[in-house]
Amino acid sequence: MANKIFSIFIFFFLSLWSVSGVFGDVAVKSVSVMEGESVTLNIDVNTVETDETDDQIQWRFRHNFLIALMYRQSGEKTVYNDTLDGRFRGRLKLDQTGSLTITDTRTTDSGLYTVKISNNILYTFNLTVYARLSVPVISRNCSSSSSSSSEQSCSLLCSVVNVSAVSVSWFRGHSLLSSISVSDLNISLSLPLEVEYQDKNSYSCVLNNSFTNQTAHLDIRGPCHTCPVSVSLIVLVSAAAGSLLIVAAVRIFCICRKRDLEGNWQLLNRITFLLYFIMVTPAYTTSSCSWTH
Repeated sequence: MANKIFSIFIFFFLSLWSVSGVFGDVAVKSVSVMEGESVTLNIDVNTVETDETDDQIQWRFRHNFLIALMYRQSGEKTVYNDTLDGRFRGRLKLDQTGSLTITDTRTTDSGLYTVKISNNILYTFNLTVYARLSVPVISRNCSSSSSSSSEQSCSLLCSVVNVSAVSVSWFRGHSLLSSISVSDLNISLSLPLEVEYQDKNSYSCVLNNSFTNQTAHLDIRGPCHTCPVSVSLIVLVSAAAGSLLIVAAVRIFCICRKRDLEGNWQLLNRITFLLYFIMVTPAYTTSSCSWTH
């Protein structure tokens, strides 16, 4: 008798478990879309067998937030624009099958969407909205090599801002050199790379998610191939040269007053002009460059 009761219980449990969408867990369907595009979460409530009194179809976002409602018998449909401070305002549409369309998608639309009748979950969708990726920015900073040799190295930095669930990778030609991946939302990333200064290879930095990618290319033979002199060094040299010219100018002035020689006065004028040119002409330099192409 006990075995018979146990068998009936197992049969009843398996029957409940097998009725997908009415009892038990419902398989989650993953859907991906690019930010700004429209997406439709397809269902057909007319094919679901439920009690006749279960007429109300609910669309919920992240289980708790009611965003749309449909009555199967009358076909009456309602979308709730004020849910979550109006996040979905003017962007939700229901058709006669109960399918939900979200227009002008945003990254904040990512999450679980469930379709319920009474307390039973019929469908579950996991929507991922990927942000449009910008082209990575490659910065190049030249510095003296830490080795004992006189050769210099070039430090490259690939940077991206406000990205979510992406990876950043360095390539030399088609060979992967390094990579970093994150699943966080709206963060900034930088991936360094050290190369020999005389390197003639082509490098690229790739930003990608599971939906799309963006690439920035860098050729070592491009601009900033040689490390420029630093600003402080130029200022120091200019100051030293200016001081020497001042001393020379004062010396020649004294000689000219004593001898009153026309040639020396002409030399003084030339030196004065040169001194003026050096002291007032600004010296600009930079030690880094960026490429986004």
